[in-house]
Amino acid sequence: MEDITLGSLLETIGELFSDEISIAVSNTKEYIYYRPSKRIDLKISAGDPVKEGTIAHKALVTKQKVSEFINRDVLGIPYHGMAVPFLHNGQLEGCVMAIYPALTDGKSVVTVKTLDGWIPIPFSKVVYLEAKDKKTNVYSEELSGTHKYSLHEFEYLLPKDSFIRCHRSFIVNVNHIKEIYPDTHSTFLLSMDNGERVPVSQLYSSYFRKLLGF
Repeated sequence: MEDITLGSLLETIGELFSDEISIAVSNTKEYIYYRPSKRIDLKISAGDPVKEGTIAHKALVTKQKVSEFINRDVLGIPYHGMAVPFLHNGQLEGCVMAIYPALTDGKSVVTVKTLDGWIPIPFSKVVYLEAKDKKTNVYSEELSGTHKYSLHEFEYLLPKDSFIRCHRSFIVNVNHIKEIYPDTHSTFLLSMDNGERVPVSQLYSSYFRKLLGF
């Protein structure tokens, strides 16, 4: 056991948590470990200071377990989190955080820009989203349009029980997948019910398979 390192221990502990959850550990001033998930990434790194207003800062100040929603004004990304402080010989040493994707903030539509104006599309009718030419293209059952948000922002706005990031350039609504075809090098092609095909890249393939259970 003498050869075990803090980094390897934290990496192992991180494996106990869902792929949906990001894990962070801080001392009393800065983060010492961070493992992002596919669903939520606060873009923090070991050595970054613990910022006021974050779930970590609140746990350190109160020396108590904190569980709440943090809006996008703090780190640029909304999230739900739980932080638990830890002590040694009665002295505060830091805290451990579990970071969850934020659920939608009451909206149930994506309003896209088309040649004729702006059209709201219910989440349930969105088939997939594609990042292309510095814009996000939103495709529904009947029409398509563009939106100012990036795919990264959409990951935290769309309901996670229906929408999955499957590629650097694509998010799909799993309720509109008609068939899944194997492709080269452990990748897949999704046949969507609007007639389009969407790729699943190698980076996301194992995560995609795990979420869909195949």
